[in-house]
Amino acid sequence: MARRLQSASRSGGFSIVEALVALVVMSVGMLGIAGLYVASLKAGRTAVLRTQAVNLASDIADRIRANRTATNAYDTSVTAPCTVPGGGATPALTTARNLAAVDTCQWQAAVRAVLPASNAQITFVAGNPVGMPNMYVVTVTWTEPGEQQGFSYTLRVQA
Repeated sequence: MARRLQSASRSGGFSIVEALVALVVMSVGMLGIAGLYVASLKAGRTAVLRTQAVNLASDIADRIRANRTATNAYDTSVTAPCTVPGGGATPALTTARNLAAVDTCQWQAAVRAVLPASNAQITFVAGNPVGMPNMYVVTVTWTEPGEQQGFSYTLRVQA
């Protein structure tokens, strides 16, 4: 009977090897959870920046649609950024061109303020009389911190 009590008491606890194996398994699981957490934070940041790019492109698209008489004044490759081009044929055209310059300047400043390592460009594509309307191509590019590749969003606006 004494022998049975001795063997029962020896098999009742955990050995140090079992405890270490359990600790290793648990730590691998915790590292996996931490990796998923970091990946979800990164995906959330990417989603927020993409949403900001879409909102900024939509903002300038609304400004372009509201100022249709400015013809190619929103084209950032034709006019220097953050200057007032002026020089229109009529006072209404001059005012439309000045408004376009102010809109473009404010928009580019907003893009630089919101998106990291960003570039904002608007290109005017002239239509033809056959039925192709004038169009603006709005492109917003940015590079997220810690990323090698850049992201881009392009919006076509019929003017």
